[in-house]
Amino acid sequence: MATKGNPGDNRTRSSVTIFIVVGLCCFFYLLGAWQRSGFGKGDSIALEVTKTGADCNIVPNLNFETHHGGDAKIDQSNKVKEFKPCSAKYTDYTPCHDQKRAMTFPRTDMIYRERHCPPQEQKLKCLIPAPKGYVTPFSWPKSRDYVPFANAPYKALTVEKAIQNWIQYEGNVFRFPGGGTQFPQGADAYIDQLASVIPIDNGTVRTALDTGCGVASWGAYLWKRNVVTMSFAPRDNHEAQVQFALERGVPAIVGVLGSIKLPYPSKAFDMAHCSRCLIPWGSNDGKYMMEVDRVLRPGGFWVLSGPPINWKNNYKSWQRPKEDLEEEQRNIEEVAKLLCWKKISEKGETAIWQKTSNPESCRGSEDAPGVNYCSDDPDDVWYKKMEKCVTPATSNADVEYKPFPERLNAIPPRIASGSVPGVSEDKYLEDNRQWKKHVNAYKKINSIIDSGRYRNIMDMNAGFGGFAAALESPKLWVMNVVPTLADNTLGVIYERGLIGIYHDWCEAFSTYPRTYDLIHANGLFTLYKDKCDFEDILIEMDRILRPEGAVILRDEVDVLMKVKSIAGAMRWDTKLMDHEDGPLIPEKILVAVKQYWVVGSNSTSSR
Repeated sequence: MATKGNPGDNRTRSSVTIFIVVGLCCFFYLLGAWQRSGFGKGDSIALEVTKTGADCNIVPNLNFETHHGGDAKIDQSNKVKEFKPCSAKYTDYTPCHDQKRAMTFPRTDMIYRERHCPPQEQKLKCLIPAPKGYVTPFSWPKSRDYVPFANAPYKALTVEKAIQNWIQYEGNVFRFPGGGTQFPQGADAYIDQLASVIPIDNGTVRTALDTGCGVASWGAYLWKRNVVTMSFAPRDNHEAQVQFALERGVPAIVGVLGSIKLPYPSKAFDMAHCSRCLIPWGSNDGKYMMEVDRVLRPGGFWVLSGPPINWKNNYKSWQRPKEDLEEEQRNIEEVAKLLCWKKISEKGETAIWQKTSNPESCRGSEDAPGVNYCSDDPDDVWYKKMEKCVTPATSNADVEYKPFPERLNAIPPRIASGSVPGVSEDKYLEDNRQWKKHVNAYKKINSIIDSGRYRNIMDMNAGFGGFAAALESPKLWVMNVVPTLADNTLGVIYERGLIGIYHDWCEAFSTYPRTYDLIHANGLFTLYKDKCDFEDILIEMDRILRPEGAVILRDEVDVLMKVKSIAGAMRWDTKLMDHEDGPLIPEKILVAVKQYWVVGSNSTSSR
């Protein structure tokens, strides 16, 4: 006969069972944490699991879904409606450089060619279409010499610049022979001439600025000498010149020397260049030369090729009065002396000046007569008026820059001198280590990231340039954007031998549509949370991203869930992935690919 159990015993056994289960849960949680710390074997196991996807490309059937949804909940009642394509007339729309809007602004100081962005109520809420026949650009270096006609179908320059060998139309492609207004026989020979005076080939000169760049052949041919050039030109009657540059795979933006400071930090460039760029250097009391001086590092070089250099032999062919040319050159020489630039060469129509490493040694002191020094922060430039003043030398003005590529991973002078608040050398080095780790994870997600498939890459929130440094390759370049809301680190980026620009992502970027192959952003949407509409930022990303281009976003999970819902309405294929350190990390990675579509692709146009 069975004995009836005591209810108290049952309660005791239940309590023991619960205690054992809770204990086991705690044990395995602590074991997992210990393994993730790197002291256990869990790291090697996790690494092996990660390696299984090492040869995968970004394609929709990969399981990139996150295992951690956080507390983010998408309100289905506010589900984003699908964005329609814009009208075909917007195929090459540049919102902040719109030609019709530009003509409503003054022409003095080229104000009408500067940035003039539409107000919020006039921003397009549609997707810019690619032209019919659009194809993926050729890979570098073939892209330097050939651009598919369908991608930028504008023939005007082939006629206007035919003698100067800028561009030729051949069948279904444009060919770029490498010529320029001042070097019709080719950029290589011209650069050889400069290299006989400037140390271009040994890594001393790494970053260059080309003002009024045309189709950027100077920058295109400097690339093989390990010099990266930031080129700019206005959107004017030389239609699509900057668009051609970017289609070729050369860094360029739409811009002009006008009334506003250039969007670069002080002491950014090793060399600046003007080849028949039509900038009135001798006027405005030397204001434009003073702005070049601000962005030129101590010891850097300025090259001026074309009028008024050697005016005595050329004034007739230039069809300009010799008196005007003589005065222009005299003014340039006087401003150069004021800036402590020394002319080191004048040959033919090309003159080269070098900025002294220690300007105060030539002026005597900051109280030198006739010198008006700038009082504002030389790196605070966004929409700031250009001034007729000399940027004073800083305490580390005579610092010696290491040659590239050693410069890339050396401690930048701004970090070493403590000029970046709150950033020590150790913090900088740790940031470098983290980005090498992040980029290795990206390569496992997308094995073609550094194969040459992506030439023009943008980092929308670049920090110290760690992403670009970890990716560094002759097959690609990165436009490092430092948002105006973020810490000002762009000077550090340039000291590493990388290039970049200041920008506010509440506005459109100064480029043509479809000019970047891959866009990366770390913490960008958290930075702009409550500052401007996520939709506007994503629509702008879509505008500048090529069809079948890729996007990698790294941010908090709740932010990325909101971004993912908007991106899903933009003809993007998206996948949300865990952080490379595992699902318990709240930071996630959103990977996207823009679908291929062109004008007239199965949808009603907007506007």
